[in-house]
Amino acid sequence: MTKFDKSKLPSRHVTEGPSKAPHRSFYHAMGMTEQEIHQPLVGVATCWNEAAPCNISLNRQAQAAKAGVREAAGSPREFTTITVTDGIAMGHEGMRSSLASREAIADTVELTMRGHCYDALVGLAGCDKSLPGMMMAMLRLNVPSVFVYGGSILPGKAPHGQGIPDDIAGNDLTVQDMFEAVGRHQNGTLSDEALAVLERVACPSAGACGGQFTANTMACVSEAIGLALLNSSGAPAPYESRDQYAEASGREVMNLLEKNIRARDIVTMKALENAARVVACTGGSTNAGLHLPAIAHEAGLEFYLEDVCDIFRDTPYFVDLKPGGNYVAKDLYEAGGVPVVMKELRRAGLLHEDCMTASGESLGEALDKIDREADGRVIYPIETPITKTGGVVGLKGNLAPEGAIVKVAGIAPEHQVFTGPARVFECEEDAFAAVQARTYEEGEVLVIRNEGPAGGPGMREMLATTAALSGQGMGKKVALITDGRFSGATRGFCVGHVGPEAAQCGPIALIETGDMITIDAIKGALSVALSDEELAARKAGWKGPRETIYASGALWKYAQLVGPTYQGAVTHPGAKVEKHVYMDL
Repeated sequence: MTKFDKSKLPSRHVTEGPSKAPHRSFYHAMGMTEQEIHQPLVGVATCWNEAAPCNISLNRQAQAAKAGVREAAGSPREFTTITVTDGIAMGHEGMRSSLASREAIADTVELTMRGHCYDALVGLAGCDKSLPGMMMAMLRLNVPSVFVYGGSILPGKAPHGQGIPDDIAGNDLTVQDMFEAVGRHQNGTLSDEALAVLERVACPSAGACGGQFTANTMACVSEAIGLALLNSSGAPAPYESRDQYAEASGREVMNLLEKNIRARDIVTMKALENAARVVACTGGSTNAGLHLPAIAHEAGLEFYLEDVCDIFRDTPYFVDLKPGGNYVAKDLYEAGGVPVVMKELRRAGLLHEDCMTASGESLGEALDKIDREADGRVIYPIETPITKTGGVVGLKGNLAPEGAIVKVAGIAPEHQVFTGPARVFECEEDAFAAVQARTYEEGEVLVIRNEGPAGGPGMREMLATTAALSGQGMGKKVALITDGRFSGATRGFCVGHVGPEAAQCGPIALIETGDMITIDAIKGALSVALSDEELAARKAGWKGPRETIYASGALWKYAQLVGPTYQGAVTHPGAKVEKHVYMDL
């Protein structure tokens, strides 16, 4: 006997009654005891692989999560899913797989849970798309769920000497610095030898990219949205204390199962608003504007890019993190982490305290246990923020009727309005080649189109191009807009998610080199100096979407199914139309 009533849990379909003897024989084959077979079965899903340091420690942490499940009278069943790691996929055709992998992760976790009738889920993820993918699966299934981040990488340290420029020597390093080093190397200010030294010291441990890039942004979201235990996302991956958070997460998922607290009880509209606040005040990745709507979609909630950006607009930016600021994830953790950030938001009345969390208590109750305060160095007091509005801004206008997004953290207000002639590129490779060859002019707006979710396909990130611009010292002298995405490590005046995308004949498909474009992050506008009549005439002459080389396979399938960027680039109708609840089948 167990303390759980299996008659109402999904796993009864594979463990209870005489007709399930064949199923139980499989469990006996794996060495499970009679008691373990009749306890709740908890999926422990990891994105472990040997693709990159972000994922390499997940296997170890999964064992700790399983120990927590066992300690609380559950039977953990570990399984893995894929990851595509953006740092490896960046700057070539492999980046097309990145966003599509988010859907594949959610789909494969869903299918594994359904196929084996697991009762609850502990999900561990380490790299950009695997975090939202795992959280999307939790909401799609609506099972008791706890999310565990694998942790960030430790910062590297640039040595003195060996040809390292003085403005780098002695600094903390992240992979962003390596992408920017490529730009320095191209313009002759960094030698072959210095580049070789930096690449060996920039990434010294397991863990995800160390700045407030997409992985750490979505890790902060996991706490703010309530799916992860408070402070669990902060400790770097190599820290043994991560195992204690994982173990606690395993115990807590059993507590949620006992109380029948499911993922959609935690992720409400208020929780999504809390998450958007934390992204804004930390200068987080623009990709949150894509992932928060996708997570909401799995809960049956309409929380689109514009809703996210409305919250960004009136949230102070007060956490000084790379790429716009000075510090890395380890520094934020040592300053008290996301709980201290949320306490500052609470003091300003910008947090919904009544949201349920993975600990089974309200967010307010959980924060009441935190005694740390803002340190004034990494986390500023909210009364004296870095800027009075968020580090990420939404844009709309005749060039982006469905919206666009830009990260302004680290960009002075006088540089947040930019008008210049367009220089149009039909894909990222063409733009990168132009940047390498310096065949662009100061004051231009570089337009990279045909990189949207369907038209790419896959909505690639443009970090190679933007980092090369920064490395050439041109990050503030040109602007860039695209229907694709940017890495959370991107800095400079770079506008992404322009919608509708070029493949859907959005206005970005109709721009010609020389058209005057204005980006105004103060007013939230993105426009081109063309009349409605001129745009309509160009649309009438449009020859249709650019043909891609992806005529079959996963990316072809993704391109057929994917929806608009402003709704999260999702590939199915979502919870609003579902006709059953998995837990109640």
